[in-house]
Amino acid sequence: MSADGSCICPRITVDVVIFGLGDESLQVLLVTGRPGAYQGRWAIPGGFLGERESLKEAAARKLEEETGLTDLFLEQLYTFGEPPRDPSQRVITVAYYAVAPANAMRCVDSAQADRVRWWPCDALPGLALDHAEIVSYALTRLRYKLEYTAVGFELLPETFTLSELQAAYEIVLGEPLDKRNFRRKILSADVIEPTAEYRLGEGRPARLYRYRADAVAEVKARRLFP
Repeated sequence: MSADGSCICPRITVDVVIFGLGDESLQVLLVTGRPGAYQGRWAIPGGFLGERESLKEAAARKLEEETGLTDLFLEQLYTFGEPPRDPSQRVITVAYYAVAPANAMRCVDSAQADRVRWWPCDALPGLALDHAEIVSYALTRLRYKLEYTAVGFELLPETFTLSELQAAYEIVLGEPLDKRNFRRKILSADVIEPTAEYRLGEGRPARLYRYRADAVAEVKARRLFP
């Protein structure tokens, strides 16, 4: 209710923080050119909720419209509604975060880098509104989910080596993990299985693994790797 007692009807938006692994860093996909109070600044993808769509449907729609990405892991994050967050009008946003595997990251056309671009989490530009706060909150959630669930596998291609898996965990967590302990614990967790294929490199071939489709989704991932 406003100061004069009249009712204020806030508008509702849905914004999505999209994470991916690239160039040995955790990255966030940002867009520019969003209308309203964004003033050409970089922002996370999003927009107003449609009259006849659910929050998740709106998040998936904005993902596809602004980035071309579809079928990503998508989870509701938090609701941000401080009165001064948008100076132009009263707006409440329901934030989601998404995780893009390597093949999806490559789907973003580099020719559109002036309006859609991957940015390292530790080198983000100045973001519109409170989007820096939303990204920070999403990163905290991602790290927590990495500790307790199998969401880390969403960042990887369908098959991967144990070294690539450990590197993904280390990049997201921002800390090194003991190699021997990591491999012993991840194999005993029974969430991945070996394939018949190997990755050829300078040293001995490395076996490729994949996430088990029938594995339990909730695993004590990082808690197994102190």
